[in-house]
Amino acid sequence: MSTYRFEALLTPRSVAVVGAGARAGSLGRAVFDKIRAGGFAGPVHPVHPQDAEADGVPCVARIADLASVPDLAVVASPPESIPGIVAEAGRAGVRAAILLTAGLGTGPDDPGPRAARIARAHGLRLLGPDSAGLAVPGHRLDASLLARAPAAGDLALVSQSGTVAGAIVEWGARHGAGFSAVMALGSACDVDVADCLDHFANCLRTRAILLCLDGVSDARRFMSAARAAARTKPVVVLRAGRHARDGRDPETHTGALARPDAVYAAAFRRAGLLAVEDLDAMFSAAETLSHQRPFAGKRLAILTNGRGIGLLAADRLADRGGVPADGPAVDLGITADGPAYAAALAPMLADHAGDAVLSVHVPTARSDAAAVAQAIADTVTQTRRGQGRKKPVFAVSHGEEAAAILAGAGIPHFSTESEAIEGFLHLVRYREAQDDLMRTPGSLPRDFSPDTEAAEAIVAAALRQGAAWLDPVAVAGLLAAYGIETVPLTLAPDIDAAAAAAWTIIAAGGSVALKVVSPDVVHKSDIGGVHLDLTSEQDVRDAARKILVRARRERPDARVTGFAVQPMVRKGQRRELIAGLAEDSVFGPVVVFGRGGTAVEVIDDRALGLPPLDLALADDLIGRTRVARRLAAYRDVPAVDRGAIALTLVKLAQLAADLPDVRELDINPLLADANGVVALDARVRLRASPRRAGGHPRFAIRPYPAEWMRTLTLKGRTVDVRPVRPEDEPLFQAFFATIDPEDVRLRFFAPVRDFSHAFLARLTQLDYARAIAFVALDAGEEGAKRMLGAVRLHANADGTSGEYAILVRSEARGTGLALALMRLMLDWAASEGIGTVEGTVLAENRAMLAVCRRLGFSQSRDPEDMGVVKVRLALQG
Repeated sequence: MSTYRFEALLTPRSVAVVGAGARAGSLGRAVFDKIRAGGFAGPVHPVHPQDAEADGVPCVARIADLASVPDLAVVASPPESIPGIVAEAGRAGVRAAILLTAGLGTGPDDPGPRAARIARAHGLRLLGPDSAGLAVPGHRLDASLLARAPAAGDLALVSQSGTVAGAIVEWGARHGAGFSAVMALGSACDVDVADCLDHFANCLRTRAILLCLDGVSDARRFMSAARAAARTKPVVVLRAGRHARDGRDPETHTGALARPDAVYAAAFRRAGLLAVEDLDAMFSAAETLSHQRPFAGKRLAILTNGRGIGLLAADRLADRGGVPADGPAVDLGITADGPAYAAALAPMLADHAGDAVLSVHVPTARSDAAAVAQAIADTVTQTRRGQGRKKPVFAVSHGEEAAAILAGAGIPHFSTESEAIEGFLHLVRYREAQDDLMRTPGSLPRDFSPDTEAAEAIVAAALRQGAAWLDPVAVAGLLAAYGIETVPLTLAPDIDAAAAAAWTIIAAGGSVALKVVSPDVVHKSDIGGVHLDLTSEQDVRDAARKILVRARRERPDARVTGFAVQPMVRKGQRRELIAGLAEDSVFGPVVVFGRGGTAVEVIDDRALGLPPLDLALADDLIGRTRVARRLAAYRDVPAVDRGAIALTLVKLAQLAADLPDVRELDINPLLADANGVVALDARVRLRASPRRAGGHPRFAIRPYPAEWMRTLTLKGRTVDVRPVRPEDEPLFQAFFATIDPEDVRLRFFAPVRDFSHAFLARLTQLDYARAIAFVALDAGEEGAKRMLGAVRLHANADGTSGEYAILVRSEARGTGLALALMRLMLDWAASEGIGTVEGTVLAENRAMLAVCRRLGFSQSRDPEDMGVVKVRLALQG
């Protein structure tokens, strides 16, 4: 339900506390007292079935007995009573409720799920159960179990754990950090992390979001909300239980490498979130974000009063991948006082050699911490006056007085140089994540056109036979369908057939690799199932017998269906890699890349990425491994074709999108050199997957919706229409460069002269789960595609309505293109269950208004601007 009725949760006009009675210290009474003590401006009603009053305030027995309906109900009652209380609140018209009660169960007949179903029927939003409540300092609302009321500020804290939320609020009180809201979700039977991200992403009082969670229940909703939020403001995430046992029993190397903690980290990175590992790092991020806005650049200049502490800061910066400003740290000496710091800091703030400054002061007998802090604060304040770009300053100081002075000047302050470096890098990584989100990927090769029909046929045939694993010949066929080169292979059913197949290779002067084929043996080398460098038929026969003997001894249950015979491939200067697909229980398919070989799990050099991938994301995946350094040239070894590796990862991601029945795919080793890549060995595990609308049923990020591609004939003119891709940015750039400025004015309601990368990236980089854009292309000179126009629809967070925008070249008017684009957009909206499509049109744009009338849109003048017409079309009900 996303942000539906969130205002009743966070800014209620009145509150009822069910369970607040005469007994001081009870759960309900404690929250009732906190709400009143916090200065909440509206009425607070105690509701108790037996007690007559709560701290002198008369109680009513039921919510229905109240003279007026409260917006919010806080419920602290026994578990068995919760469904009845929720039903009563829903009937009375209460719009939101906080369930503090724990132990409501998870079974369909337990109180928790029953209460959730009842609430949903009434449109009543539930926070909890087992919630520690919420606090909104700006609304003077503290309906929580937190020991301390949080101070007002612009950090939104969303935590599944109440104790973690309490720890962060306590830290905030000591460091002068305030909150726009604090929400403890508990078991989250209704309001969840995705809902909160959607709300706070659009909250003007929130500058950054702190997120503490231990798991995600709906990966697609979470990723959609997280990516949208991260585009608007910093989101810091801390996940608890990263090393908890997950109960998995993976059967492939890629499955073993795709541990849940690594998958969550990949998901957070893909969404543009700042992931931290512990509360200390969360506090560091909160301190930075509460005082400093994100900035461009990553070079840090260091100012200290001691060479040793300066070197430690520089070391920490290097260890964490930071970039120092030109030149060493400025050491003022142990006797440096306030004036010395001021004199050194002023030119550093004006120097373009650094993007930020870290000032470290260790108190000595000759220098007072508060005086130095005051000098730093005064210098920063004076220097920033009249400056367009205010260079960030981070400070290490000691003592409460110094901390208060720095906080008052808006300077993030830390106790150690390590914490300060982490705080600085949080903002650097946030900016890098934003750049990644806005990066335009390169176009895929035009000849990459997978044979999906052949691939689907291979998988379908195996599933019809009840196979859980593809045989080697089918694996080779599947990879060939996606343009992934493999070593030629012959499947031999017995020893004689293996020797005969080997003779062809040996007679040509080659040697042979012999491998066991069994649907029950995943790792062939575990049972000695791989013999290499065989140079005669007799060698092949002897090796085959040894394989059978050992297989019967070590795996008597395994079915050996034959042998795979291949020509030997010499490794030479090739690098051994691993690439493949694994299945995560939460986020679905993941792409795995790393260093290959039999010891791949021991070496554990791998990186994970959520599909779909483009070439830029694939190259980033490669760069996050240690083996990436070996891909470059060294000594007499030439560099590998890194682009070929990236393309292979993109192909695997596409395979995952096309074939949901492929659950795991393991290419190990994938040999890479300057000439490209070749798959030396591969395994593919299958399990039938139910189909659903909206692409792959288990993708956390919806893949490119190729099923919406169309070819239209408009008055004798052939026009290709397809969903927009991220790599379409140059297409849009050329479109805006040549389109009539009057057309642009009618679309944006004002002249637009600067179509920046950030502006164009927002038009082309879409989350197909909540937004779509269709581009119309015409074949221009020499076959080049020329953009004729585009239509866009962006759904609200609830998915109930969406707002459209359209722009078509003047020359295409009268061809029916605008009408065709609008109809396609409306078809997509209907398929997504969007009930209403709305738009804003200039009253003078008669052509667009005519299209809207033809499609059945209602039209009304905007009362706030009579030059604008609001158009609306109901698609459902």
